[in-house]
Amino acid sequence: MIPKIPLDEWVEFIVDKLEINLAVLFQFFSVCIEGCVNALSFVFQGVPVLLFIAIICALAFYLGRWSFALFSALGLLLIDNLGFWSHTMDTLALVLTSALISIIIGIPIGVWCAQSNKFRDVITPLLDFMQTMPAFVYLIPAVTFFGLGVVPGVIASVIFAVPPTIRLTNLGIRQVAEDLVEAADAFGSTRTQKLFKLQFPLAMPSIMAGINQTIMLSLSMVVIASMIGAQGIGADVYRAVTQIKTGQGFEAGLSIVVLAILLDRMSQYILKRKRSV
Repeated sequence: MIPKIPLDEWVEFIVDKLEINLAVLFQFFSVCIEGCVNALSFVFQGVPVLLFIAIICALAFYLGRWSFALFSALGLLLIDNLGFWSHTMDTLALVLTSALISIIIGIPIGVWCAQSNKFRDVITPLLDFMQTMPAFVYLIPAVTFFGLGVVPGVIASVIFAVPPTIRLTNLGIRQVAEDLVEAADAFGSTRTQKLFKLQFPLAMPSIMAGINQTIMLSLSMVVIASMIGAQGIGADVYRAVTQIKTGQGFEAGLSIVVLAILLDRMSQYILKRKRSV
């Protein structure tokens, strides 16, 4: 019989070395991420509930239509009535931080993939790995490097949520018509000019679709992140599951559904406005 490959020992050796040699870097990332989440949560919770709802409704009406604004008002009022407003704001801060980091990382990598077939061939298997590996597995090294709390939850969310932005940015830029690219080259455009004045505007619908998927995947991680100490509505769902409280779990889950619909519809309406401009 072939001896077992000690893959687990290799992985643990690499993790231990990273933890020892990059401790300062991990601490820096931890402070930055936690500061971003806390700042967003402070802003969201510092705004009076009714004023926050009014702002969201006005934005919903501007982006979409009155029915979406009405849903936003009723949904947010329901969350407040059920007593999950504070935790929902914590969750919103976590999701937006994860999505923002994913976008900052994902769009440049997607552009690089579009401009280099070799890099695309290297990064594609890694993206497949990131999307198919169970999300719980990411929590183990995240906790090792960053400890318990919101930071490892954000890191795990970024790993799980960044692939759509990379893939769809790459796809959108590659789908720009070749004759337009050749025309830009013929007029002497630099690579930067061609990227920002031609490829980005035409690829924006695809890029926005990737951002939408990234936001939804970040939101899907909130319950998993609560298992390692991340606060928010996910912690209420996890607590209800462990205590077998069906009603409380349903209320907390309904709050996540409302938040998911709001984020999804808003990002879709932004995409539609980009297409119509």
